[in-house]
Amino acid sequence: MAADNKLVSEITARDVDFAQWYTDVVKKAELIGYTSVKGCMVFKPAGYAIWENIKAELDRRFKETGVQNVYLPMFIPEGLLQKETDHVEGFAPEVAWVTHGGGEQLQERMCVRPTSETLFCDLYQKVIQSYRDLPKLYNQWCSVVRWEKTTRPFLRSREFLWQEGHTAHATAEEAEERTVLMLNLYADFLEDVLAIPVIRGRKTDKEKFAGAESTYTIEALMHDGKALQSGTSHNFGDGFAKAFGIQYTDKDNKLKYVHQTSWGMTTRLIGAVIMVHGDDSGLVLPPKIAPTQCVVIPIRQKAEGVLDKADEIAARLREAGIRVSVDADPAKSPGWKFAEQEMRGFPLRVEIGPKDIEKGECVIVRRDTREKISVRIDDVASCAAKLLETIHKDMFERAKKFRAEHTYEAATYEEFKTIADTKPGFIRAFWCGDEACENKIKEDTTCTSRCMPFGEPETPEDAVCICCGKKARKLVCWGKAY
Repeated sequence: MAADNKLVSEITARDVDFAQWYTDVVKKAELIGYTSVKGCMVFKPAGYAIWENIKAELDRRFKETGVQNVYLPMFIPEGLLQKETDHVEGFAPEVAWVTHGGGEQLQERMCVRPTSETLFCDLYQKVIQSYRDLPKLYNQWCSVVRWEKTTRPFLRSREFLWQEGHTAHATAEEAEERTVLMLNLYADFLEDVLAIPVIRGRKTDKEKFAGAESTYTIEALMHDGKALQSGTSHNFGDGFAKAFGIQYTDKDNKLKYVHQTSWGMTTRLIGAVIMVHGDDSGLVLPPKIAPTQCVVIPIRQKAEGVLDKADEIAARLREAGIRVSVDADPAKSPGWKFAEQEMRGFPLRVEIGPKDIEKGECVIVRRDTREKISVRIDDVASCAAKLLETIHKDMFERAKKFRAEHTYEAATYEEFKTIADTKPGFIRAFWCGDEACENKIKEDTTCTSRCMPFGEPETPEDAVCICCGKKARKLVCWGKAY
């Protein structure tokens, strides 16, 4: 039994050292591997399979809104990057430069894309001439490079995988509509697929994307009380269009500039799944993105008919559309297999042994609650399918409850500072709109403005800024963040 518990004993408890727990989980579950390239990681099959499932579902949702996939080069000439000043300044500290090719110095150095706004602008300038060419709704799946000083698997690395959507529209209204549409698509995806509740809102000017008119965000709360920006959508207005000369002839035969948007999600979503749902035994994967949704574990598998029955159950589950595997490794004890299933986060396991076969039953165990349910073998597929739906709902409600219990209201600055120092989570407080107050709050507490949430009532006339005491303009959700 000691050997069976070894998998769990090698994972640090979350409440002892959350950062070490996170590292232990991604390593023990074999999601990533470290490389000889500092700050870069290998996606092992278990980790990449999660990304593939995320990617497939997001891609389907994008295409339902008319988006088409493209692929652009990874290299951006310096002259092209320099065309939008605010954009360049925002990314300058993180850019990786290529100065030589084939042993010869390049006439113009190139950056390895930190993001692709400039390349899309260069493309749109060439392919958009008339209002008939609009809108352009493009997305690309790729990797980007940002020379981060401090890295952590999935959350922050020098090269990471993502999608970046870039659209061009005839009017400001259409661009704003697309910006909000994609933000809501992201929010729905996190809640409906990853079982992670999010706050939807607008970033302050200080926190918005470099070169954007406005940035919208979804913010999720991790188990340690820190926020994670989980998806952003940007309205660029016509700023990039003017810098790159992207014009079209409208129906009135006049030249006009397009209005653009950009929106993206990254592999940090895997980190969010780990930190929101994981426990001291390892991963707890939401059923809809779990590469294996159910593992069948034969008990006393050398006994006659046990392996055949395990394969039969797996076939029934597979026929019902459930992603299933059979762990028939003779070198592992059932206890070890149970611990491994829990550590890897598979939502369900089915236990089947000689006594179960005699009764025509098997045992289904939920990963999230460890509840054991005896079901008839004939009913195993329908029961498992219902349980997967229930698990998703329960995981979402637990995460939502956790967020509610770790969201606080602050009426005075002293109260704000006390909460920030002693109670990890979101802090809701009014703000005057002055960046100086935003900077002071960060300096005093390390809290940043996560967003100005959607759907809030009008700011009361007597509301004052949490920092300076002047008349408040907006309610802001503040927090410490990754």
